[in-house]
Amino acid sequence: MAATTSLTMSTTTLTSHQPSTNHQSASLTPNSIRPYLAKLNLPQADSHKGQNGKLLIIGGSKLFHAASKWSLDVASRFVDMVFYSSIPSNNQLIQEAKKNFWNGIVIPRQEIKNYLHEADAVLIGPGMERQEQTTNRDWSQPPTSAEWQNDTEKIINYLLSKYPDKKWVIDAGALQMVDPQLLNKNCLLTPHEKELVRLINHLPDRQKVDFTIKNLTNSSKQLKQLQAKLLPLLNQPTLLLKGPIDYVVNQHTIVPIKGGNAGMTKGGTGDVLAGLAAALYCTNDALTSAVVGSYLNKKAGDHLYQQVGPFFNASDLVDVVGAG
Repeated sequence: MAATTSLTMSTTTLTSHQPSTNHQSASLTPNSIRPYLAKLNLPQADSHKGQNGKLLIIGGSKLFHAASKWSLDVASRFVDMVFYSSIPSNNQLIQEAKKNFWNGIVIPRQEIKNYLHEADAVLIGPGMERQEQTTNRDWSQPPTSAEWQNDTEKIINYLLSKYPDKKWVIDAGALQMVDPQLLNKNCLLTPHEKELVRLINHLPDRQKVDFTIKNLTNSSKQLKQLQAKLLPLLNQPTLLLKGPIDYVVNQHTIVPIKGGNAGMTKGGTGDVLAGLAAALYCTNDALTSAVVGSYLNKKAGDHLYQQVGPFFNASDLVDVVGAG
């Protein structure tokens, strides 16, 4: 399905439905979202293969097989090419499902560097395991064969230290294991409230933020403090804070995105969001990608809620976002 068709469906068909949430938002696209939809780069009629985005997805583990697949499935609707890298068992699952996925290449983790230069953006973290965090490790040295398979901390921090200029979307397991001192303005982070607290707690003691994250989505004061105090300590990444109301925050602006419903609490909906935002980030800036990704994800969930109530899953969400 072409990205143009998918996005048209998402921004017209989806936005014509009244959200089934207690926010009682207007059915039309909110004024705060429209500028980001208007500036979104979409495939042009005279574009060629590869010009509309190449995304590298690094994810999955022995415990979590489906998470990175949901990210992969939604991203492949929007970009020209997806490079997918997981542990051998997950790579095999994707290979076996190849009849349903022709828009990407499955690569071993040891070969990531051969494709990372070609990718416009990298999504890392969906389905990766969280381990006990260590200190004083040398991130400059490449992971060993064993570390490539299951050492989330080593993988994310080695890659981020070696390729700081790459566009990074850091999600889930990788977000929980990242060294915050390695983050930069090219990073788009997708935490929920607990993951944000964990990230703050991993800052060096001398850099502890002097406020407590609590009920963040109900406090504009906390959001402004986060923008002013935390982002500089993290070298100014863009945050997509997930919750009943999503907030996209960078050093210049705070954008709330309302919508969603009880069906969106199921596992995998965040992986869909990460894949969508990462796909958009291939050809757009981080702020636009985060705002539009969040908005379309919530609108797809609201569309499903009107059809079946809260009885849908992440695979249904992928189908609606990518439908034409």
